[in-house]
Amino acid sequence: MEPKIIRRLGLTPRERGSLSNGTCPDIFELDNGDFAVIGTDATESLEQHLPPDAGRADYERIVVVSRATLLAAKTDIPER
Repeated sequence: MEPKIIRRLGLTPRERGSLSNGTCPDIFELDNGDFAVIGTDATESLEQHLPPDAGRADYERIVVVSRATLLAAKTDIPER
């Protein structure tokens, strides 16, 4: 069964100042306890800079979310 989004963490993109569909990073909590992130795919530019003990599977991407997006979600991120 595919996970489903149950809630947004933090403010909406519009509340953070995005007035278009061009800059809409977002963070969502899924019903299985995981999180989904909408961000800029930076795999090609950042993969070579990963620390030696980090890795990425072929199906994984390195995604960048703005500082404002993550800080706006901070109070909604569960402690456990």
